[in-house]
Amino acid sequence: MKEGLSTRCVHAGEPHDAHGSPHAPIYTTTTFKFPSTAALLDVVEGRKAGALYTRYGLNPTIQALEEKLAAIEGAEAALAFASGMAAESALFLTHGLKGIVCLGDAYGGTLELLASQLPQLGIPTHLLLGSELERLPAILKQGVGMVFFETPTNPALELFDIAAVAELAHAHGARVAVDNTFASPVNQNPLALGADFVVHSATKYLGGHSDLTSGALMGSKELVMPVWGWRKNLGQTIAPEIAAQLARSLRTLTVRVERQNETAMKIAKAIQAHPGVERVLYPGLADFPGHDLAKRQMKGYGGMLTIEVKGGRAAATRVADALKLFALAPSLGGVESLVTQPCTTTHHGLTPEERARRGISDAMLRISVGLEDADDLIADLEQALA
Repeated sequence: MKEGLSTRCVHAGEPHDAHGSPHAPIYTTTTFKFPSTAALLDVVEGRKAGALYTRYGLNPTIQALEEKLAAIEGAEAALAFASGMAAESALFLTHGLKGIVCLGDAYGGTLELLASQLPQLGIPTHLLLGSELERLPAILKQGVGMVFFETPTNPALELFDIAAVAELAHAHGARVAVDNTFASPVNQNPLALGADFVVHSATKYLGGHSDLTSGALMGSKELVMPVWGWRKNLGQTIAPEIAAQLARSLRTLTVRVERQNETAMKIAKAIQAHPGVERVLYPGLADFPGHDLAKRQMKGYGGMLTIEVKGGRAAATRVADALKLFALAPSLGGVESLVTQPCTTTHHGLTPEERARRGISDAMLRISVGLEDADDLIADLEQALA
């Protein structure tokens, strides 16, 4: 019988330590010795699993983390990276050489990589808005190798039907990669819905405490292991100390995210009718455009919501500056609640025209709900809006 997610978060990947530690020790060594050349070659040539060299990821602390990461997404294999952008870039360089289609909005760094940097290497990229999905079949017929998307997206929380996109992409021989950062494995499991890869900025919900930077890639062994060589030679491997920190955080993932789901729903409902708010974007609200899809493919609606303040950019800035419990800061998924104006942080690099084309209003405030009491967070928003 498959163990539940909370059980996997606590126990998956943990070795039988000689001294009885319930968790994998931190191996800070860069290299590992062998009793013989034959034993070394068994590891180097892949006949046996083992430790060899930390930059390669062949370090017991990193390997224990990767077993846990694979388990929580129901994957055969996982690779841990120094950041989410490292995970995405290695994935694109391995499986996206024939071309990449990005659906909908995405993190600003991802958009820059796709729109500006990968084309410099001769990799064709196509950026489609969610409203332009009818163009996807024609692009797939050109032979592109990968369809990539976030769901929910950053910052408008637009949803894409993972199963439907995967069916279409696979019919044309393309792979599907889903950035599951906003949802987390607690709320959504893209591999079970047909995706080939799941990528995370583990800095966010997986880390959960705003004290580490890392990334993760999960999928089948056949597809994930070719990415290992890019990670190795680009120097993108996670440090053992950070791997241990991330494994620590994963043990509490479900209790944190379930609480954040609950609080975000309370905030969304409470603020929805506020006279100073134009609209609230949250998948759990019945009038959210993707609510029916969210009910089908998500187990929870997440800890992220976006509000659009009446009065435009200046009004949104005043609200952000007046908040007391919400910290004005980028990033998300931590135990502390954060607020950011996408036009000043995550999507500052886009022109105003491009933000408008993507439906990212300058009046938007993106909220990452932490573990504070819901009533306190609602009161803070209300006093700032006033």
